[in-house]
Amino acid sequence: MADGFIWYELVTNDVDKAASFYKKVVGWDIKDSGMPGMKYMIFGKDGKDVGGMMTWAGAGAPDLPAQWMGHIHTAELDEELKAVAADGGTILKDAQDIPGVGRFAVVLDPQKAKYMLFEPGKQDAPPRLDQLAVGNVGWHELLTDNQATAFDYYSKHYGWQKDLAHDMGAMGTYQTFRTDKPLYTGGMMNRKGPGMPEDIPAHWQFYFTVDNIEGAEKRVIEAGGTIVLPPMDVPGGSRILQATDDQNGHFALMQGPNS
Repeated sequence: MADGFIWYELVTNDVDKAASFYKKVVGWDIKDSGMPGMKYMIFGKDGKDVGGMMTWAGAGAPDLPAQWMGHIHTAELDEELKAVAADGGTILKDAQDIPGVGRFAVVLDPQKAKYMLFEPGKQDAPPRLDQLAVGNVGWHELLTDNQATAFDYYSKHYGWQKDLAHDMGAMGTYQTFRTDKPLYTGGMMNRKGPGMPEDIPAHWQFYFTVDNIEGAEKRVIEAGGTIVLPPMDVPGGSRILQATDDQNGHFALMQGPNS
């Protein structure tokens, strides 16, 4: 069985402001987790959780630009950390317990894209939204230096399989991938090429599903965000946009092919 992203996390500087922004834009239900000693807000929809929000201060770090990150499931966190390091990755935060929830760590892949690893506790997993349900992450996208070697890394570690490949000309190939589900779960592309910012780092970005991309574009602007990439069609019938929130955190939205 392949491992995929199972939790998403926003680390920002004002969590209440972030909660207000994303509730307006994506329509999430957002609640305080009740975690002792820190404010950790959980977001989701229809009683099903998708991820959490916290401050850099709560994470024990100085104020930095807002950042979205994703947790990839692993059944054996300690062994996976050894494997990441052996294959050229970097451990940014070693395994840490979340009492009653599980264990996590923060790593960089060999091309310096940050992601998190999560080993759930023994309790039953909470119900999840369908992949393309409004409010969930419908697409996971990696911008990296070399998508071919990046795919080899993630395939080896998490069992991902190649799906469709799209020729992007001077930008190279956009390689879609999937886990053991019939739906595509994401794609990988080179971060450097015509029309791409020179200083964009290797990173994962996550596309939150909305019911209508033009309506979401208006909500982003009304909530104080900025549109970076206006609504556009992509292969497969989806429509996407990219934006920054009112704390300059980059995020992306998508309207699924059947909306």
